[in-house]
Amino acid sequence: MNNQPALLGGIPVFESKVHIVKPLLPTFSEISPGVQDLLGSGMVTKGKYLRAFETAVAQHLGVKHAVATSSCTTGLMLTYKGLDLTGDVVVPSFTFMATVSSLVWAGLRPVFADVDLGTTNLDPAAAEAAITPRTSAIVAVHNFGNPADIDALQALADRHSLRLIFDAAHGFGALYQGVPVGPQGDVNVYSLSPTKLLIAGEGGIVATNNNDLAEKIRIGREYGNDGHYDSLFAGINARMPELSALLGLHSLRLLDRAALHRNEVVTLYRKGLGELPGIRVQEVRAGNRNSYREFAIFVDSDAFGMTRDDLAAALTAENIDTRRYYEPPVHRQTAYRQYAPLNGQLANTEMLSSSSLALPIWSHMDTDTVADICQAVERIHRSAGELRLLLQTRAPALVT
Repeated sequence: MNNQPALLGGIPVFESKVHIVKPLLPTFSEISPGVQDLLGSGMVTKGKYLRAFETAVAQHLGVKHAVATSSCTTGLMLTYKGLDLTGDVVVPSFTFMATVSSLVWAGLRPVFADVDLGTTNLDPAAAEAAITPRTSAIVAVHNFGNPADIDALQALADRHSLRLIFDAAHGFGALYQGVPVGPQGDVNVYSLSPTKLLIAGEGGIVATNNNDLAEKIRIGREYGNDGHYDSLFAGINARMPELSALLGLHSLRLLDRAALHRNEVVTLYRKGLGELPGIRVQEVRAGNRNSYREFAIFVDSDAFGMTRDDLAAALTAENIDTRRYYEPPVHRQTAYRQYAPLNGQLANTEMLSSSSLALPIWSHMDTDTVADICQAVERIHRSAGELRLLLQTRAPALVT
């Protein structure tokens, strides 16, 4: 590797693209007996693999019920309906759009509250300030797999007699004070898509100790039909196929290894980027473990010498894939602007969304790849002035 960034004529750090994520999957030999079994049985939905997967996940999380759904989004939709929420729901804007889209689908009004600048999770004080007489629940997110401030949020929910829901899309592999994210609050809802640590292809899990809610989710994922061909309420088709459950069952066996390896990768990232000015990483509170579904850095353009977007463009030239999470934040997206609060109320959200850049991280990422990505960021920083001038003249072609 030479010391000149690719945008300035140097050889790219990587010959081919380093993707933002690569799923860790079981081998075909591991999963093929189950595939042959379910195809031979003809039970491609609502069979034994779904039951086995739900039981294994409930045991892993330490909850009474783990109800599998077709996605995290449908899990959230059914959860909001199943808890009979009404009126306003306090929610962060620094999150994936599905956290909020499912609220609106359920006929609820999102009331956006700011996040903590260090952890990037919902700030309990900001959440309390956002509570209105119409508020029925708080929805918090374990952002990028970093456990939310659960105790403070639970105390807040208890004071105001509110439901506490966690969008745990990134939550598998995360620990809160040594315990898996799952039994806390009223419910945690997970994603099992290919970008996550626990993968079912597509799918979701609703984890709860609430017997009534679990039963409503089970009925709700079957159109609201309890088996008598009579809809008890307006449900949806949110069933998880047997093949997804089988894949999830095998992926669950890889989960702890995946979470531990990602934390080792982040330790290397922190060491490799720690001396660079203007680069900050997510804070994880003592006693917690981040699953690191994403590894995000936050770029202070004044200290680093170039903006987040300029750094992303320079890394693209080095064949390093990146993502800007979450830009724009939900309150500035077309469908949800009507719910946006007054200017200045989401200052941390705006700062994070304009400075956040996710770097590649996988559950089987090798140390050389991490070291080379860090070296690429370092050599880009050294040439920040030249790169900034170049990008200013070529921005329409380079900045995406």
